Amino acid sequence: MAEGATRSVDRSGGVPPTGDTIEIGIAVDIPEPWGAQLTRRRVEAGDPLAVPAHVTLLGPTEIPTATLPTVEAHLANVAAAHLPFTLHLRGTGTFRPVTQVVFVAVAAGISECELLAAAIAAAPGLRRQARFPYHPHVTVAQDVAPEALDKAYEDLADFSAMFEVDAFTLFSHSGQARWRPRRDFRLGG
Repeated sequence: MAEGATRSVDRSGGVPPTGDTIEIGIAVDIPEPWGAQLTRRRVEAGDPLAVPAHVTLLGPTEIPTATLPTVEAHLANVAAAHLPFTLHLRGTGTFRPVTQVVFVAVAAGISECELLAAAIAAAPGLRRQARFPYHPHVTVAQDVAPEALDKAYEDLADFSAMFEVDAFTLFSHSGQARWRPRRDFRLGG
């Protein structure tokens, strides 16, 4: 492999996971100033899962800890095979009445997110049963009072942000602490 081909950044601090399994998730972070704005909006809605704003590529998935290096190698290959792209977030949408979610919509970059999500899900050892078809978005309110969902939907109806996506991040969760970034994978082989 060419020098720097994976261009990944290890954010785990060299701390190996503990236990027989680890829960992972993979996402595109929303950069500033928009990330803080959307995260704050989710907190204001009273959302108990107010994690930093992101577009999910792989939702929470439990894997055997021993397979983590294989998954990380697969992610490096996926990142190398996909070019950076422009993501345009615009307006709001909702999954109601199926689920109590309001989100900021992805207006451009949908197919790139779909291709990344499909390539990531093909990793050896990843077995995740999706409840719904993949739909890239940024959740801004979930499982809160209907009035809070309505307010988030209305308040962000004119939201717009456009930025370059040049990486995705592997997150992990031990069950005892919040999700933490483990490693960034730079796009562009």
